[in-house]
This record gives sequence, structure tokens and C-alpha cells, in this order.
Amino acid sequence: MHASHSSSKIMRRLTTLFPSEFLEEHAEELGVVEREGKLQILVLVWALVFGFAAGESRTLAGFRRSYNSTADETFSPGGFYHRLTPTLAEYLRDLVERDLDEVAVSNAVDVDIDDSGT
Repeated sequence: MHASHSSSKIMRRLTTLFPSEFLEEHAEELGVVEREGKLQILVLVWALVFGFAAGESRTLAGFRRSYNSTADETFSPGGFYHRLTPTLAEYLRDLVERDLDEVAVSNAVDVDIDDSGT
């Protein structure tokens, strides 16, 4: 039960840090996805975070399988790897940098709050 509570808390925190609207808009701004493209950026981000990064098989094939297991349209290996571009890498780097700042600020605030009670 504790693990389930922890998982839901982590999921809430991540979806707060990565709002769907922001993920989609930023992907469009950088040109990661085209408006009518087959790549589903939300599925890709969550497959990376929950299916690939947290899974046992941390290979590109495992990442593709994780993506394909939840996407509306699946990719062949070549089609998937073709979408792993420098622009996608820039997009993912932006997400990490943006949210590391968010986490650092909220952790600093949490520490200040915890210390003020002593």
C-alpha cells in the first residue's frame, strides 16, 4: 500500500512539473513534431519517464516497445529511430533543465519551511 501511495504521489508531482499543454506546445515550437505527425509527444515523454527510465530493459528497443505499448499508432524500429533526432534531444534537455530548476526551488522552500519549526 505504501508503494502505491508513493507511486501516485510521484505521478502527481511529475504531471504537475510536465503539464500536457506545455509538453505539446514546446515540442511544436522546436519542431519536434509536426501538427499532423504520427509521433505522439506525450506518449513519448511518459514512455521515457515511466516505461524506459524506470524499467529493467534500458535499450532503444525497450524504449520503442514502451512507446508502442501505449501509442495509438506504433512504429517499426526504423521509423522510431528516425525520430530520435538532435531536435528531440534538445527538447528533452529543455525539459530536464526547466524542471530541475523547479525541483531545486521547491526543495529549497521545503527546507526553509522544515527549518523554521525548530
